[in-house]
Amino acid sequence: MVETSGWVELTKANPDHSAWYVERFRKMAAAGDDLAGEARLLDAMAPRAGRILDAGCGPGRVGAILAGLGHEIVGVDVDPVLIAAARDDHPGPTWLVGDLAELDLASHGIAEGFDVIVCAGNVMTFLAPSTRRQVLGRLRAHLGEGGRVVTGFGAGRGYEFDEFFADAHAAGLAVELSFGTWDLRPLTAQSDFLVAVFGHS
Repeated sequence: MVETSGWVELTKANPDHSAWYVERFRKMAAAGDDLAGEARLLDAMAPRAGRILDAGCGPGRVGAILAGLGHEIVGVDVDPVLIAAARDDHPGPTWLVGDLAELDLASHGIAEGFDVIVCAGNVMTFLAPSTRRQVLGRLRAHLGEGGRVVTGFGAGRGYEFDEFFADAHAAGLAVELSFGTWDLRPLTAQSDFLVAVFGHS
């Protein structure tokens, strides 16, 4: 049994948090807010009808947009409330409840590797520190040949960028590109956000 994530601890402390989170994004979508920034970058990186794993998919915001663009999507999240919302709001992709530290999609009959694995929405900062390298290793294990892992998270959330890069290296991932935003602004010493692209080391 692995250490539970910060998200699990948050929802234990506040059982209404997940439902609030789902409604927050439903309201943003209904208001016409731009929720597709990550998906635009990922679509450009993936082959047409590519296989994409949305790791820490939440209620399916990113994966659903990519599915609408013709990609084959599998989404995994530890929170069953968020997965239920993804299934209700975005039928079509495969949405699964699971802990990323124990990710084993072959046990669900999904053996083929992915062209792109995305971990957006500050998912990395919610991981229990003891599982960070384990999660990155599980993501790497699910990459197909030539596949890439794309992560994005903010500064000041308890996971320093340098520490993250060291964990990724230890997990067998090689950094290919890094940016300060999902629309590819440069990463600088003043950046308060990181988008990193990794391949097999």
